[in-house]
Amino acid sequence: MKGLKFTGRFALGAIATIVFFLGMEQHPSLSLISSAEATANSAEVNIVGMAVDDFELLDHTGAAHRLYYDTNAPAIVLMTQGNGCPIVRNAMPSMRKVRDSYEGKGIKFYLLNSNIQDNRTSIAAEVAEFGFDLPVLVDENQLVGEALNVTRTHEVFVIDPKTRKVVYHGPIDDRLTYENQKMKAKHSYLADALDAIVAGENIKVSQANAPGCLINFPEREQRAQHAKISYKDTIVPILEENCIGCHQEGGIGPWAMSSYEMVKGFSPMIREVIRTDRMPPWHADPEVGHFLRDKSLSPNEIKTLVHWIEAGSPRGEGVDPLVAAREPIKDWPLGEPDLILNLPPFDVPATGIVDYRYPVIENPLTEPKWLRASTVKVGSRETVHHLLSGMMKEMPKDGKASQTKWGSSVGGYAVGAESSIARDNIGTYLPAGGAIGFQMHYTSYGKAVTDQTQVGLYFYDEKPKLMTRGMFILDASIEIPPNTEGHEEVGYIEFPKDAELYSAFPHAHYRGQSSTLTMVYPNGKEELLLSLPRYDFNWQRSYEFAEPIDVPAGSKLIVRTQYDNTENNPANPDAKSTVTWGEQSHEEMLFTAVSYRWKDETSDNMKDDYQKSLGDSRLFGMLDDNFNGRLEQSELRGRIGKMIANGFQQMDKDTDGSLTRDEFAAAAAMFSQGS
Repeated sequence: MKGLKFTGRFALGAIATIVFFLGMEQHPSLSLISSAEATANSAEVNIVGMAVDDFELLDHTGAAHRLYYDTNAPAIVLMTQGNGCPIVRNAMPSMRKVRDSYEGKGIKFYLLNSNIQDNRTSIAAEVAEFGFDLPVLVDENQLVGEALNVTRTHEVFVIDPKTRKVVYHGPIDDRLTYENQKMKAKHSYLADALDAIVAGENIKVSQANAPGCLINFPEREQRAQHAKISYKDTIVPILEENCIGCHQEGGIGPWAMSSYEMVKGFSPMIREVIRTDRMPPWHADPEVGHFLRDKSLSPNEIKTLVHWIEAGSPRGEGVDPLVAAREPIKDWPLGEPDLILNLPPFDVPATGIVDYRYPVIENPLTEPKWLRASTVKVGSRETVHHLLSGMMKEMPKDGKASQTKWGSSVGGYAVGAESSIARDNIGTYLPAGGAIGFQMHYTSYGKAVTDQTQVGLYFYDEKPKLMTRGMFILDASIEIPPNTEGHEEVGYIEFPKDAELYSAFPHAHYRGQSSTLTMVYPNGKEELLLSLPRYDFNWQRSYEFAEPIDVPAGSKLIVRTQYDNTENNPANPDAKSTVTWGEQSHEEMLFTAVSYRWKDETSDNMKDDYQKSLGDSRLFGMLDDNFNGRLEQSELRGRIGKMIANGFQQMDKDTDGSLTRDEFAAAAAMFSQGS
């Protein structure tokens, strides 16, 4: 363009046009079409009145959002977004203005990115650069965009949560077109639609053309091929690998995948639980960490199953592999145990919620052993949801296996994770005497049964060289205010010596919403090790790192758990109550069990003093919510905090208004001696 000159208003308009077109040329999904063509394209599918199926997606920060969580909202607004699209960037100030005007009326706003070329990292960078302040839902498998018949970015969908239908589809307003942009919009389509919803009136303009960047949905061109997906060669292997372990006769699944007819009959339900990330029950963020025995479906498996179901679940040719006789579930898949622990029988009712059970048995060991593996054989696979265990120094007088008194675990159970197997030459030391405590979670399934669970223990013949340890990170001072979503509580432990971290088992109750495990190194660097964006009380398990994680001395392991104490949480017993720590499910916990080893500990050179020092850090880490190594009076909450607050002045030896670790430890020691 050498020698080309612009003057006055023409210059400004021309420059803006050139910048606009250059921006579109850099975006691979954008196609320039006329307004008439755009209108014709949007009319191909009548979006308004279309039912919207439930889904759950993670946003650009890793937080989970489920569509029908917002059922009580007057409306849900989704606008499609794509990195690099100049129309979206230009439209965001208008969207922000609408959001600011209507969010106070309970309306929820989200962006939806279905671009195959974008990912969570690149979306987060776009959000930061352009100051987007709305959650961007990452539709990496494109299943949501496909179901919504999305064509372009900048398409706005207003969904009525009550009817679960689209009531408005189009742009925010008419300020932007492909050829130019107006100084001011003439029609405020989205605001007008929301005004009508709030007023309980009909929406006058429910559908309009939305200019935007074309989004490539390659699977839309493969609909005919989806009908040819092989049930026998493609679908059944996915089900065998990921589902049938539970969905078989005698399994915990509510129905058995015993034939094509059964799978086809339940296929709409299969599609729903996949789209809402309820099945398979694996809740770790796929972009955070790598774990052994990962039970999640791959993106290709997810798309294959959903597309096959949406194609009508075709049977195809060949024999049905699912009708073949199946080997019964083995009682002891690792072979006959060296020792079998028998838990007390428990009668599970046919209906209703069963509070957690905490049975305890005497430790039958008369001499110490080194545990290399364990298997939990539940009596009723349909009702036993999970089991946790821990050695106890003595039989509790009240007969309750309180987790706060647990030591080494003798194994655990979650569906698909019945056995615990140590890594090579590493064992768990089990002392003689005392007791063994358990936590049992039962779920009723319409039939009254009696469960008699057994735990099989497998010992080393020769003492292993290395040993595992266990510790709980907890916060018994939690206070969750009523009618609050996303309330966060924290707790940490600080490692006095170098260690290797093996696994983590997060735990909360009905109001648990999400949980993370983070390590803060001595130099202040912070690393996210495990994230459960949507904590599910019904499916709890240990997440074992594929490679042990180095924990340098002085590092903190921090648990952050968020709680949903609102009516939107369907499991919430009472949204109006302030919730504190307690073992009952209607109370709450911040609790994560971790397993690890001390790097310079061997089975011949046990470091019990290391273990004691780590355990001693729990109470301080429970209260030090800002992680600065000092306790301020403002941090002393809950029953324990109030007890400390009563003696705060006496404990604060240097009278600086806070408690150091040494001051706190000295006071704790005196309290322990006095009690």
